[in-house]
Amino acid sequence: MTVRSLPAPGWLTGLGRRLSGGASSRWFPYLLVLPLVLVLWGYVVQPMFATFAESVSADGTKNYLQFLNSSGVARQSLLTSLFISAGSVLLCGTVGVSMAFLLKRFTFRGRRLLEAFILVPAALPPLIGAVSFQLLYSNIGILPRGLQALFGTDKPVLAFDGIAGVLVVHTFTMYPFFYLAAAAALAGMDPSVEEAAYNLGAGRVRVWRTVMLPMLTPALVSASLLVFMTSLASYTAPLLFNVSQTMTMQIYINRTNGDLPMASAYASVLGIVSIIFLLSMRWYEGRRSYQSQSKGISATRREINNPIGRWLAPLASVLATIVLLAPVATIALVAFSENRSWTTQVLPTTYTLDNFVTIFSDPKAFQPILNSVQMSLIAVVGCVAIGVLIAYAVRRLRFVGRGLLDVAVMIAWALPGTVVAINLISAFSTGNAFSLGQVLVGTFWILPLAYFVRFLPIVFRSSSAALALIDPSLEEAARNLGASWVRAFGSVTLRLMLPGVLAGGLLAFVHGVGEFVASVLIYTSSTVPISVAINNRMYSFELGTAAAYGMLQVLLIFVVMWFSGRLESSRTATRKAVQWTN
Repeated sequence: MTVRSLPAPGWLTGLGRRLSGGASSRWFPYLLVLPLVLVLWGYVVQPMFATFAESVSADGTKNYLQFLNSSGVARQSLLTSLFISAGSVLLCGTVGVSMAFLLKRFTFRGRRLLEAFILVPAALPPLIGAVSFQLLYSNIGILPRGLQALFGTDKPVLAFDGIAGVLVVHTFTMYPFFYLAAAAALAGMDPSVEEAAYNLGAGRVRVWRTVMLPMLTPALVSASLLVFMTSLASYTAPLLFNVSQTMTMQIYINRTNGDLPMASAYASVLGIVSIIFLLSMRWYEGRRSYQSQSKGISATRREINNPIGRWLAPLASVLATIVLLAPVATIALVAFSENRSWTTQVLPTTYTLDNFVTIFSDPKAFQPILNSVQMSLIAVVGCVAIGVLIAYAVRRLRFVGRGLLDVAVMIAWALPGTVVAINLISAFSTGNAFSLGQVLVGTFWILPLAYFVRFLPIVFRSSSAALALIDPSLEEAARNLGASWVRAFGSVTLRLMLPGVLAGGLLAFVHGVGEFVASVLIYTSSTVPISVAINNRMYSFELGTAAAYGMLQVLLIFVVMWFSGRLESSRTATRKAVQWTN
């Protein structure tokens, strides 16, 4: 297949013509970076200041003083959110690292079965993941009702609700962050270091504390950051498991009640906490080097010798696989159930295809799918255009403020969806230069803008990783042969980056189609996305149609994950080709 170079934006082509190939000019980085800085300032940084200004517009610091009141809802919501986030990190770390150690260090019957489905939770959109757990494990869930019928009790058995339910949802849906990070670290860890510690007389606990955990620190810090930020931004699990005193829920409640200054105060505090945690974890990780100086081989799996362990391992693998597939199976089951027919029964009693027929035949029911696809595509185009150029500027150019540009992108990634939504509401409820004088709140364009802000870091990180594999001398060779910077970048660098850029774009698209946290605060009746349609159908007791929407989301994500895997294979081939040319 022939890959053609992508057309450059008009302003970039004009820049290349003015410089006449003189990209080596000391002013070139600043001319390239200036539009990128303006984009980040106008849609990420400036809206944050607008939110803070809104929070103190009515009563000054009164809203913030509520966070210091020990009996106030604001302080309790902050403490509850921090407790849930810390608990999620602890539980996800325990499950994810344990599973990584088990699957990467041992071989046993059932291991391949478990490995095949270990990442299924990553394919569930946040709302669908929470809904599936509600249908499985809450007071109205299949499992508690089944146990109630089995034991003849008056109430559902082992039903999760409140903070416990939120932690269960977070643990199941977020442990892949720890699993992936720890599995990659364990796979590349030199076993000779661990064996040397044992040979010197250290016990298992001491080896874990002094050898394994320090070597796993970068992976654990990265995963902890992802889980903590995702938990802090969680809205769907607290909503479905009746935990109203969290920061995200209070932002939604105050926004719905028309108290935008208080909602802005919650958003400002939540944004500050997120950024502080982000910078703290980056500082902690950078305090020391965790690279091993050993040149040993990678670790190999060992057989489980304990007779009891050899018997329990395959049984545990089968049970874990059932638990992993149960949420997807529940959504699939309910998707074929008749609306409002499932009340007190353990399982739905009436099944139909009408839910899918309605979605594809009724224009109003199909409109949320069109809205989500259209808005996500628009956001992805912006993410790719800006994300690729920022990655190039941070990786390849030298200029004053390069670190600040990197931090600005990281801030966009650190902000929870509710905070992004409130920021955009505060900034674009009136016209300004970045909205071309138009009010964006209440229009179609506010949602693609929110998706762009939220998922720009995904494309940036993927593009940056792809660019790191490309030797700068290839672009320099094209320049030396007379090509302008624009032509060398488009025909050489961008073509080699393309698999990574497309992978990041596809991931951003999937996240946009499943986005709910920001959408629920800024959508209008004509721009309802799929996630909001699912939520509205749930509250209308149309569980079958809601689950049918969810199944379409899950199928789309599986297709994109498969295609992303093919792109990753292409990226590996590109890396080998680049290494061969060197």
